[in-house]
Amino acid sequence: MVLQMDNKRALVAGGTGRIGRAIAARLEAEGSQLMAAGRQDGDLSTVAGARTLVATAVERLGGLDLVVHAASDGFVPKPVEEVTEADWDAAADVTAKGTFFLAQAAAPHLRKSRGVLILVEDVAAYQPWVSFAPHCAAKAAQAMLTRLLAKALAPEVRVCGVAPGPVAVDEGQEERRAAETLLGRIGTPEDIAGAVSYLAGAGFVTGTTVVVDGGRLLQSGRRSFS
Repeated sequence: MVLQMDNKRALVAGGTGRIGRAIAARLEAEGSQLMAAGRQDGDLSTVAGARTLVATAVERLGGLDLVVHAASDGFVPKPVEEVTEADWDAAADVTAKGTFFLAQAAAPHLRKSRGVLILVEDVAAYQPWVSFAPHCAAKAAQAMLTRLLAKALAPEVRVCGVAPGPVAVDEGQEERRAAETLLGRIGTPEDIAGAVSYLAGAGFVTGTTVVVDGGRLLQSGRRSFS
């Protein structure tokens, strides 16, 4: 069943990535007016970029009812001893700083519409992937922002998170990543889009994260992803 979004005005930051494209397609199919934004529309590693992105979306859509942060950067495997400041900044700027300042810029518009902010997190926020230290740290900060922003923007704005597990998997890694889950298979970007769609319409849900990982987090006896 397709949930009708009643012509909601939606901005998907990171809407040109694998997961972002699926989210944008789902929201558009459900009737949203949509801006699927890439880095060229506003660089979320900077405050100015976040403000530019929101201003462009508001001008194009006439306001905002839904903002989805699906942008990320810095997902590069590297031993802890070799992580550089540039590696750290690449992961933290778009994911943590970008989340905060995108929310700050969008907040007046979402308050006006009593809208929703949805953050695409990662199960990496809850697991120590030693080869992805900056990414894990940035995603942990983002997961906290889901809760912090829910309190700060209530009651007018709901803020929720979606934490994907193995869904955007590189070619050739499907079997290994499937074995990390309880369900024995990988997911799809469309699984994440479905969770975003649910949260966009779940009027009594805020300050929490829906984990979409096929049971990845429960595989505690398995070796952590590295």
